[in-house]
Amino acid sequence: MVLAIYYVKRRLTNSATFRLALIYMALFATSVMLLMYFIHWSTAGYMGRQLDATIQTEIAALADRYQKDGLGGLKQLIEKRVERQPPVPESFYLLTDPTFHFVSGNLDHWPQVEATPDGWIEFKLNQGKQTVRARRFILTDRFFHLLVGRNIHDLIRTQDIIATTLVWGLAITLILGTLGGALMSRVAGKRIEAINSTCRKIISGKFSERIPTKNSGDDFDQLADNLNSMLDQIENLMEGVRRVSDNIAHDLRTPLARLRNRLEEAKIPDINPTEREEIIEQALKETDHLLSTFNALLRIARIEADERRSGFALLDLAELINDVIELYSPLAEEKEQTIVTNIEPPLPLHGDRDLLFQAFANLLDNTIKYAPVGGQLQADAKKIDSEIVVTIADDGPGIPVESQEEVLQRFVRLDSSRSTPGSGLGLSLVAAVTKMHSGELQLKDNNPGLTIVLTLPYRSEETDS
Repeated sequence: MVLAIYYVKRRLTNSATFRLALIYMALFATSVMLLMYFIHWSTAGYMGRQLDATIQTEIAALADRYQKDGLGGLKQLIEKRVERQPPVPESFYLLTDPTFHFVSGNLDHWPQVEATPDGWIEFKLNQGKQTVRARRFILTDRFFHLLVGRNIHDLIRTQDIIATTLVWGLAITLILGTLGGALMSRVAGKRIEAINSTCRKIISGKFSERIPTKNSGDDFDQLADNLNSMLDQIENLMEGVRRVSDNIAHDLRTPLARLRNRLEEAKIPDINPTEREEIIEQALKETDHLLSTFNALLRIARIEADERRSGFALLDLAELINDVIELYSPLAEEKEQTIVTNIEPPLPLHGDRDLLFQAFANLLDNTIKYAPVGGQLQADAKKIDSEIVVTIADDGPGIPVESQEEVLQRFVRLDSSRSTPGSGLGLSLVAAVTKMHSGELQLKDNNPGLTIVLTLPYRSEETDS
């Protein structure tokens, strides 16, 4: 039992939510105390001031009677007021001579208490059952002493009620605050523990685990959704690394095997020198192919890491695309292909010219490579709203819809293109460059052929300045 209490206490005190609730409770309790003090000051203080004002008014009335009718008139007025008092008097009067001997009133002797500098005194009557607040007044011409007071039992009772209410209100505030803090800590602790539990499972190797949500749209659900999105992205990246590793092993194994065979052949002692030179030349080509593959991988990695943003500048995409088409036109003419263009300049864009040139070169190279002999290619570029939309289409075999997302990944090549030279990194580089420029790359069916749509943000000179 003791251990259980200690465990609960430790969990509560270690809970940030519980500590925040306690801080809030302390602030709330302080505000309650200040409010109750203000109520006490405004209520009891007002009653006390009203009581003092009443006593002052009675003293003024008695002094006025003394000025008009002398000592006899004053005694007569005091006796009338005493006669009107209820069995338990509310007002008290005492008139004494200069030696404090009784003259008139409903008090039989002068109270033996110290007065304040302005003449106010408080004393008990009837064995402490009544408390009287009074003020003395001296009749200056004859040095008679006049004491006028009021029963302050109601005032003291009101002050006691307010004080008791203050204590109980503070106690209830502390109790409810503690219970509320524990409840908040328990509710929030469950949500946080769900996150921690999922994290522990992921750390142990269960990468498909996700943080549960309650579909309430609260802060915890938003945090869980963001964490789940991050975990999805991490899992995709890990899957991409695994897939790239598998593809590297699969696609580079053959050229490495060919390279080894070439070198083995070059070692044969009685081989013809011309054949040996040819074998070495083929081995060098295999080596260049491998180096270009690894260079493409490094280039894609740098682009995805945003290491080339320092090379961004304002450029005309229409001019760049025309330069790429001009460069690849001879290659298209060799296959008797026609390139139809519809480019609407200017198309200002803030980006890296070299990377964009390489991306569009890859797209056009792929289009020419896979389009049939005598085919027709289409290259369009225009501004639509706040975007630049570039479309490159062909009438070749195309890519099945189910494989269009897959071919954007590294080393992915369809079976129909295995016999064509390449490493399967061209579209991956295009996708990386597009993402780097905050754009979007889409592959669509052209019936027949493939349509590639690349959307980039339009950047006017006014915006750039």
